[in-house]
Amino acid sequence: MKRPNEIAKEESSMATLVELTSVFEGIASMRIAQTKNQVLESTKFFDELWKIYTQLRVDSLFSFGRETSAKKMILDKELFIIITAEGGFSGDIDQKLVQEMLKQYDASKHDIIVIGHHGAMQLSQRGITFRKYYKLPSKDKNINVSPIIREVEEYRHCTVFYQQYISLMNQEVKEISLSMAVKTAGMSSDKPDEVISEQTYIFEPTSFAVATHLERSMMKIALSQLILQSKLAQYASRFRAMSASHQRADETKTDLHLAYNRARRGVKDERLKEIINGMKKSKAGAAV
Repeated sequence: MKRPNEIAKEESSMATLVELTSVFEGIASMRIAQTKNQVLESTKFFDELWKIYTQLRVDSLFSFGRETSAKKMILDKELFIIITAEGGFSGDIDQKLVQEMLKQYDASKHDIIVIGHHGAMQLSQRGITFRKYYKLPSKDKNINVSPIIREVEEYRHCTVFYQQYISLMNQEVKEISLSMAVKTAGMSSDKPDEVISEQTYIFEPTSFAVATHLERSMMKIALSQLILQSKLAQYASRFRAMSASHQRADETKTDLHLAYNRARRGVKDERLKEIINGMKKSKAGAAV
């Protein structure tokens, strides 16, 4: 049986763990609120761009922001983008995302771009090669996704695997075509009343170039929003993991405190028995 001082040290260590998990739980909760606000702000800006774009539509196709005059070779492969956490402190949602992506992955048909170091590590451990790795942006505003969009423009099709925040205790792995992500976001916007054309406006250099620029801008916002959605889900997953760890640590601390009290009572009882036995022996010796 452990001594009371040994149990007391374990209880003290567990109390520290309870405090740490509580702090991480609070930080994750705060980041969730901040990221939600940023998603709302970026959505408003996207709505304004979408209104202009739909007023200016020069053809029925979404061109991924590619210059119509450019003779750039388009790779006949599909690009997979996976958005994961930068560290491994995000619950189990990154593992689920990687597993979901690998169900569809074929090295001869797909290239992979990883956002987030944790995803890159998981793919490397599985022996899966990826084209490029980008750090998950630490900030939630003015996310620079231009290098990734330039990569996207080289492919026929692009699918993004990301994490979606459903609720504080529920997050899901999702996938979406990047062009569809733009269109889906645009569907929630109000329909424009006016049509912008070369008959009523002057365009520099051309209306096609302006439409291309808007497409590229909207893809940047759409990808940024998917990154924010993933970060939101990661914070929620972290909150859930920390909440569960906090509860387990608190329960263990309570059990250790009870064990400490039992051990201390045991020591007192043992000493009392020794005193009583000593007194009995003394009386027996005196009687003789």
